[in-house]
Amino acid sequence: MDTLYHNGSIITLDRPLRAGAVLTRDGRVVAAGPEQALIPLARTPLRRVDLKGCALLPAFLDAHSHFAAAANSFLEVPLDECADLEELLERIRDFIRDRQVPPGTWVKAGGYDHNTLAEHRHPTARQLDRAAPDNPLVVQHASGHMGVFNTAALELLDVPARPDAIGGGLIQVEDGRPTGYLEENAFLHYQRLLPMPGREEFLDAFRKAQTLYASHGISTVQEGMLPPQLLGLYQALLEEGSLFLDVVSYAAPADFPAAAAAFPESVSRYDRRFRLGGYKIFLDGSPQGRTAWLREPYAGEDDYRGYPTLTDDQVYDALRLAAREKRQILAHCNGDAACAQLIAAAQRVIRDGLDLPAVRPVMIHAQLLGRDQIPLLKQTGILPSFFAAHIYYWGDVHLDNLGAERASAISPAGSALAAGLPFTFHQDTPVLPPDMLRTLWCAAVRRTRAGTVLGQEERIPVLEALRAVTVHAAWQYGEEGGKGRIAPGGRADFVLLSGDPLGRPPEELEGLKVLATVLQDRVVWRAGSSPL
Repeated sequence: MDTLYHNGSIITLDRPLRAGAVLTRDGRVVAAGPEQALIPLARTPLRRVDLKGCALLPAFLDAHSHFAAAANSFLEVPLDECADLEELLERIRDFIRDRQVPPGTWVKAGGYDHNTLAEHRHPTARQLDRAAPDNPLVVQHASGHMGVFNTAALELLDVPARPDAIGGGLIQVEDGRPTGYLEENAFLHYQRLLPMPGREEFLDAFRKAQTLYASHGISTVQEGMLPPQLLGLYQALLEEGSLFLDVVSYAAPADFPAAAAAFPESVSRYDRRFRLGGYKIFLDGSPQGRTAWLREPYAGEDDYRGYPTLTDDQVYDALRLAAREKRQILAHCNGDAACAQLIAAAQRVIRDGLDLPAVRPVMIHAQLLGRDQIPLLKQTGILPSFFAAHIYYWGDVHLDNLGAERASAISPAGSALAAGLPFTFHQDTPVLPPDMLRTLWCAAVRRTRAGTVLGQEERIPVLEALRAVTVHAAWQYGEEGGKGRIAPGGRADFVLLSGDPLGRPPEELEGLKVLATVLQDRVVWRAGSSPL
């Protein structure tokens, strides 16, 4: 059956930019244009969908997040927006009591931010012991780059009482004992040793996570780091046919062979909506956690600049592997020193005669990418994916950590646009909810929680922000032929918004709502007020 979407604001993000109607067939777009011109192209019977004045756009693509971690957040104690340490501890106590967690069972919590706690510091193991005296407990920072274990957890994991780094991480020690606080690779190392949730429990959480993404108009989701521990769960998802969103996964270079063996049909194409996209590496930490690697010291520091997590040769080897194997690579870089390390490695690979730009390497976050580094990204074919929502959520923290000049240049989308460098946006879920409309608002308005405009010169038009989460995101995934636009032959993947994002001031973007998400002509999520 053919479907005609009409009587709304249809933004194709193609040429022409707007259309009066869209005709679809078998999950694909037949044509977009004036309604009277499309009707003769239809086959009978024709299903008419009245948009009732709402706006239809290509579905959004998630350029970077951690899908399994988003699912896992449904099984954790939510600590976001805690006012102080006492509220943090009370939420953990309530979780253990309400869910009747047996003694000795692991408890996981996530989303706290020491920057917004009244105490402005991380909890300690001994403080966490007050909330979970009978359970091993881990609380993960909102950035995902650090966290705290209680005493029972430290003992079970045998965390050493020494402050030396573990592969670029840190174990904090006081009076000869670990405080419970770990960051970067040290935290990630011990976090991976935690037991996984039960299969049925995790599968249910994945269903909830998909619904969350779909409620924000997203059709394609990213698994930003696929460790071996998750392979069995993804195999179960595929066996059940549980995925209704497309999922593109990336693994550490050392873990990719195991992933390819587990999903041989997913290496070059989607298999039951799952695809292996390539490699992922981490070059540094987070700016709000003061672990991002900078070229100049943090504000108030004589020489502390954060630190790298990989050597120059390790970064080079990973990029060379990606170019040689013709697989995409994503590189987490927040600080400008990490950006410089990635660029230098890319230049080495290209000098070796390998076609690195062909694999479409991505600089994930690129928050402190220097304006002077933007031409080098163009030369090396690296696409930046900016974490623009940081401007609102942590912009005031960045002013304290970096000073006004550097903070104002964070996520320099305006400079990239002026230089003709394409870019994408993401929310790094579960660090933040996958709210694309909030990200569009952040990129266009650049206002912090406190109301400070952070780098007015880096604001971009709403149309360019929309392209970042549709057209350019589809290109990032190598799927520009089927996603990101409403164009003939493309997939009928749409998001229905309550109003036209191009027909209002940027400040009013926050007032828009996602009313429905349509994948291949099938509504996978709708709000109660949706006309679909």
